[in-house]
Amino acid sequence: MDQNEKTPLLSVKDLAISFGENRVLTSVSFDLRGFEALGVIGPNGAGKTVMLNILTGILKPSRGRIELCGNDVTRAGVSERANMGFGRTFQIPRSFENMTAYENILVGAVFGNGQSEKAAAAPAARILDEIGLGGRKRVFAGKLGLLDRKRLEIGIALAARPKVLLLDEAAGGLTESEVAEILAIVRRIKESGIGVIWIEHVLQTMMHGTDRVMLLAEGRSMVCGLPGEVMASREVEEVYLGVQCGRKRLDGN
Repeated sequence: MDQNEKTPLLSVKDLAISFGENRVLTSVSFDLRGFEALGVIGPNGAGKTVMLNILTGILKPSRGRIELCGNDVTRAGVSERANMGFGRTFQIPRSFENMTAYENILVGAVFGNGQSEKAAAAPAARILDEIGLGGRKRVFAGKLGLLDRKRLEIGIALAARPKVLLLDEAAGGLTESEVAEILAIVRRIKESGIGVIWIEHVLQTMMHGTDRVMLLAEGRSMVCGLPGEVMASREVEEVYLGVQCGRKRLDGN
């Protein structure tokens, strides 16, 4: 079956969650297909990271349904989700600082996908090359700069052989040229057939690294479409960027 044309790789329907009286998400719905990157934008506190925590099983929704390849995974736990095909990075890289880049990738393969260390050795070396760390595989993670730690975070997630990769601020804190390197990595990931959900405040990544962008605000998915159309929409101007400064910030002026 051609995943790109038929059943969505990931389908999220009417997702909601509350913490006491605080209704963080009220109705979030979207589909993701293979070979596709969906960008997610929204103001601070909109629930973007909460949404990723629900998708990976860290949090349980109060309402809604999550399907991976047509199978209901709404109540599956974290380990089960990882084995099913969810991979995830975090805003602050969580690599093991006293282990080398290569060892970190092996950990991702062994504990994220149940591979043996022997079976994971060759794929780990390939992943290091793909993320630009082939020449630094013996360097301890704690000695890497921010760009390389961001790369390694992606590599650890890839080692678990995900069907869906969730990126949380993968370009945050990087220079423009460094952001371009992350964009290139994500492009190769997407071309391999993996579906990508990318939360980011760096608008360059949303414009040049995604196929569609979804605005998450007021607890719901407000608008979703082509990056240029969403960025130019009234909803983004009013909710995400602010009525007065929206156009100026989008233009970079």
